[in-house]
Amino acid sequence: MDFVSVRIITGDVARLVAFYERATGVRASWSTEDFAELRTESATLAVAGTRTVPLFAPGSARPADNHSVIVEFRVDDVDGVYRNLSGFVEDFVNEPTTMPWGNRALLFRDPDGNLVNFFTPVTPAAVERSAR
Repeated sequence: MDFVSVRIITGDVARLVAFYERATGVRASWSTEDFAELRTESATLAVAGTRTVPLFAPGSARPADNHSVIVEFRVDDVDGVYRNLSGFVEDFVNEPTTMPWGNRALLFRDPDGNLVNFFTPVTPAAVERSAR
């Protein structure tokens, strides 16, 4: 089995896609006005509109209602990313902080309130875990 993507349901696909394009530097690939994907080397972030939800099951997902999932991206220089996103991201949860497990992490919220973590492994153990 391969883990391939995370999908965010939103009430404003264009706004959220534009945010993630700016935050990640990855251009989205649009399938319809209700669905776009930002593909990286290791996984895909899909962004879909509320009109796609009934295709799975009506009421099965609600936009801007996430309180448990963090979307994570490994970056080369989390401090540089923080400087680049300052003035763009409106809701930083923390500044770059070295976590006990060895990642230097930057946590912020996207326009729908979803938590996003950009991190850089900085300890030898974290670098080794990240290499898998």
